[in-house]
Order: sequence, then C-alpha cells, then structure tokens
Amino acid sequence: MNNSLAEINRIISGNRDAKITIIAYESLTCSHCADFHKNVYPQLKKDFIDPGLVKIEFRHFPLDAAAFNASKIAQCNEQQSLEILESLYTNQKDWIRGKTVAELNDNLKKFINNKGYKIDFEKCINDKKIEDFVLNDRIEGTKKFEINSTPTIIINGKKFEKTLNYKNLKKSLEKLI
Repeated sequence: MNNSLAEINRIISGNRDAKITIIAYESLTCSHCADFHKNVYPQLKKDFIDPGLVKIEFRHFPLDAAAFNASKIAQCNEQQSLEILESLYTNQKDWIRGKTVAELNDNLKKFINNKGYKIDFEKCINDKKIEDFVLNDRIEGTKKFEINSTPTIIINGKKFEKTLNYKNLKKSLEKLI
C-alpha cells in the first residue's frame, strides 16, 4: 500500500519516455470504455505501447458512485494498479451488479477478493487522498479538455475527435511517429 507516500502515481502502460502520450479519460462503469479495453487497447499495446512508441495514461472520469469506488480500488495498490484496472474493464459484467451503492460495493469487493488482489477494501474506499486524486482527474478533464463523455482520448495534448476504433487511432498515431 502506498498510502504513506505523499504522491499517488498515475496508472500508466508503456515506456514513460515515449514520444507519444495518450491520455484516456474513462469511467469504470462505462460499457464503451470496457469495449475500448477489450477491442482497441490490446492491439494498441501490441503495435505501439510494447515497442515503446506510445505510453497511455489512464485518468479517472467516474460517471457514478460505483465507478468512483472502483477507481479508488484501482488506484489503491500501485504494484497491481494497471492489472486491476484492466481486470475491472475486461470483467465489468462480473462486478457491476446491484441496485444500491452498498450492493455494488459488495460485488466489487467480492470480485477483488476472488481475483486475489491484495487490497484493504474499506481502507481504499475511504482513503481521502485517493478520493481527491480521482476527483481531481475528473475536474481537470472537464476544465482542460472539456470532457463530457467516456472514453475520451487525448493524444499529445489534443482531443481525438474521430470515432474511437483501432483503425482511426492507428492512423492518427502513425502521423506522429
């Protein structure tokens, strides 16, 4: 747990010194975000991230209480944060059930425990520093990039305005390499 550290680190995939930075504003309960992680991200990772050309920063833009709590959980264990984030998206239907925040939290907690992640669930959900970090991502996204839906992709500081699929993303990235 990194709660004693002064700084909470962003969830990043790829070479931190990559020439191209993609910022992905996402909500963990957003089905389009889950589709991005299932259908676009693996190809992006293979062709651009793994070779070191691109890094992707995942930023929080929770659209509801369930997404807000899931963001706090993803952000809680730095050694596993990327793995947890990816798992929450690829298995979204397994934990995003319940009519109340309590039911949703219970399903999220069961999911995290079943996957074997080392997280103190209650501590993470109630961690003020992580909460502020997540909320600040959302505030910054709204102010700086006028984000109003998820996922929203920013490439080297510019909002990606085309339909979000691998073909369009690949074309845009190839122009920057």
